[in-house]
Amino acid sequence: MNRLLPVASTAQARRYAGELIRLYPGLFRAVVGLHVAAALAGLAGPRLLGELVQGVHEHVPVSELDHIALAIAGFVAVQAVLVRCAHLASARLGERVLHRLRTEFVSRVLALPLSRVEAAGSGDLLTRATRDVDALTQCVRFAVPETVIALITLGLVIGALALVSPIFLLPLLLGVPFLVVGTRWYLRRAPAGYLRQNAAWSDVTEGLAETVASARTVEALGRGRQRIRRTDTGLRHSWRAERYTLRLRTVWWPLIETGYVLPMAVTVLAGGWLHLHGRVSLGALTAAVIYVQQLVDPLDRLVGWLDELQVGAAALARLLGVAAVPAPRTTTEAPGTSGNQVEVRGVRFGYEPGREVLHGVDLVLEPGERLAVVGVSGAGKSTLGRLLAGVHRPSEGSVTVGGVPLAELPPERMRAEVALVTQEHHVFIGTLRDNVALVRPAAPEGSIRAALTAVQALNWVDELPDGLDTVVGAGGFPLSPAQAQQVALARLVIADPHTLVLDEATAMLDPRAARDLERSLAAVVSGRTVVAIAHRLFSAHDADRVAVVEDGRIVEIGPHDELVAAGGVYAALWRSWQGETEEGAPGAGRAFS
Repeated sequence: MNRLLPVASTAQARRYAGELIRLYPGLFRAVVGLHVAAALAGLAGPRLLGELVQGVHEHVPVSELDHIALAIAGFVAVQAVLVRCAHLASARLGERVLHRLRTEFVSRVLALPLSRVEAAGSGDLLTRATRDVDALTQCVRFAVPETVIALITLGLVIGALALVSPIFLLPLLLGVPFLVVGTRWYLRRAPAGYLRQNAAWSDVTEGLAETVASARTVEALGRGRQRIRRTDTGLRHSWRAERYTLRLRTVWWPLIETGYVLPMAVTVLAGGWLHLHGRVSLGALTAAVIYVQQLVDPLDRLVGWLDELQVGAAALARLLGVAAVPAPRTTTEAPGTSGNQVEVRGVRFGYEPGREVLHGVDLVLEPGERLAVVGVSGAGKSTLGRLLAGVHRPSEGSVTVGGVPLAELPPERMRAEVALVTQEHHVFIGTLRDNVALVRPAAPEGSIRAALTAVQALNWVDELPDGLDTVVGAGGFPLSPAQAQQVALARLVIADPHTLVLDEATAMLDPRAARDLERSLAAVVSGRTVVAIAHRLFSAHDADRVAVVEDGRIVEIGPHDELVAAGGVYAALWRSWQGETEEGAPGAGRAFS
């Protein structure tokens, strides 16, 4: 079962949001100041309109009424300009915050241990990088500034209402219980509900990603209906999670609606009664009614965007949760005097607690040695290879390079020491030059061409429309699987690790492409320490030594001829494999050419 990445706590999300605001104090003060000024300009209108109504009622001269009308128009124009400036400042602040959020999120993702990413599955990380980032973008660009505007406007309108006559504040008290009780009820339930909703979407995305990635296998084994049921189950869980948050909104919104409609009705009725009894003037009543009416808009905005804030808070907690994954301990200590020797001492490892895959493995690789690791399916060969490549950390024991624990090296240093080569490869969107120089972006063109020459790829590269500057990857010039693998091998030449772990790098290619690529691979492995995870035995014959893995242990190790003569586990595997190839089973080139 996949283990989702952690989620930050509410307190951590709030603290991080506060830190972001403090990074841009000047711009934040400008945003708040402009919104306050715009709100103040908007408050002049109702007061002046009340005076205009009172003046008409008292038959003041028309010239005075004209002055009041011009003043109203002036304040409306000033408010429009201030609102525009405030929105532009909010947008600038929001984009800077978003830029920092996205940059830090990418940095956190790239710093994740590969083993933790694999344990979580691609769906959770993909959902965080797409759906959660989009939700947070919506929140930062719109929900946060609109909520700030609403709160500022509410405070100023209530203050203006008190200046007209404190008695008009009493009807507002009738709406407070609906607003406070309803909002508290909602906020106690909404954060957990939105986290469940996003987690459910992660599960749906994970299922879809698995189905797409293994579409051929699903079709070949007739598992289409099973994958459909898997997706349907995920969608049902997502529907239940979304129905829960929808139910919260259907309870909360009517309470909020009542909270500001009721004070409006009471203000009109009570204010009319007070005016009839001479307690308040007609102008004051007009201004008070308009101010109470003005409360509706910020409350509406507050209600609408507060829900979006909950979505954004849940998204922020999930994005920050990536940083909660414990970072592997690293050291900048230089390798010891033993050079490039790789040692495995007492290594135990399991993907799940209580279920070990490797049991006390010991192995020493001398610089330049070629080792083939063989065994039946499920014996632990690939797991051992991934430990040798630093993808996983041993539960017990150690894997060292030159005396330094491999898993404690910084990632860039680790990949300069040991590299894992599999049949999986990726061509990034960009030029072919950038793809080859991925590990050393500043690599000169001569080094890039030399790397391509080493893997026998320069001929087809020079025939591309723009040579090294040809855009490849999704939407660019299509590369065949063999060409993409050659690009991956050229990256290794640039990286120049002293040890390679090969996990059937050519297994997914057709025989002709595999033979061509084996020649490219031979140029890469020359002079390096090589560990070949041999799911088939074609590479074992040419290795310096062969290690036989059975039930998570190395049960035999030695040169090919000695193991065959010993008549043990390896000899049985060799005889079985020879029988299959003699019957016409497809072979492949040799990893140690």
